[in-house]
Amino acid sequence: MTEQVTGTAIGTTEMVTLADISAAAERIADTVVRTPLLPFSPAEPDRPLWIKPESLQPTAAFKLRGAYNKIKQSLPEARARGIVAHSSGNHARSVAWLARRLGLRAVIVMPDTAPPNKVDVVRELGAEVVLVPPALRDTHGFVLAEQYGYLPVPPFDDPEVVAGQGTVGLEIMEDLPDADVVLVPVSGGGLAAGVATAVKALRPETRVIGVEPELAADAEQSLREGRRLAWEPEQTYRTVADGLRTHGLGAVPWDGIRRHLDEIVTVSEEQILDAVRRLALDARLVSEPSGAVTFAAYLAGDTTGKHVAILSGGSVNPPLLAGILAGPARQEALHEQ
Repeated sequence: MTEQVTGTAIGTTEMVTLADISAAAERIADTVVRTPLLPFSPAEPDRPLWIKPESLQPTAAFKLRGAYNKIKQSLPEARARGIVAHSSGNHARSVAWLARRLGLRAVIVMPDTAPPNKVDVVRELGAEVVLVPPALRDTHGFVLAEQYGYLPVPPFDDPEVVAGQGTVGLEIMEDLPDADVVLVPVSGGGLAAGVATAVKALRPETRVIGVEPELAADAEQSLREGRRLAWEPEQTYRTVADGLRTHGLGAVPWDGIRRHLDEIVTVSEEQILDAVRRLALDARLVSEPSGAVTFAAYLAGDTTGKHVAILSGGSVNPPLLAGILAGPARQEALHEQ
């Protein structure tokens, strides 16, 4: 079952530009790691691959970029009011990490189906965790903000967050200016919109391709039909890629995606799990399933030229990773974890 999404982002529908992304890059440089492009071997000769490992961030995911760009511009207000965020894990960890570093009170709304390792690390960082049913994940934080006066730090539907995520694309084009294809995961759309905006502004001929799980492909359907659609949680929560289960694209990311993203492709659960395994064994990189979808798309694709796959995060649940590394015979059982 799908529903059409209406309304706008909280506070603004401002379009994000390359200038916004460049300013964000300068703003966050004192804290965010400028991750390298790592050549993958063995890659096919006519389609060499570089991996952008955002798993190497201090919080193990790209989410640190957007969260810091947002918080740093509102720091006095954040100190006075405290902050609230909602997330399945990676944005939560980034906000909690920044709150501890900057001396802020943080309240994080997470779905009660989030992997235990992601919930535990947020609590260990000192943030208050509020667990809610998946259907309330994207709304309850704003309820708390209204009730207690917290400053919201959205995971994707905010121009400052999108600009921060776009610094990933800026770095890719600085390091590989003749990239032919950039593969980026899509969930709420902040990373995809930011990366596509930066890449297309710097090299319009580069193809920017979003990647989603087949079982949570509401963004692919939205782009194909030209309207924002959301799949219900009981659909999207079927995928092992827990970071890509967001209930539809945000309004701000949607603008960047429909303008700049060339297409969105989907990958199966088996392809995602195999990509996690191959990243660990062949590239020596630990990836969560959500971060591995781009590598899965590269392995399944037929595009030629220089490719970049954004490995968006590495916060994989240890038992899940152990099962994946044990081989395909265990993969059916993994969906029950």
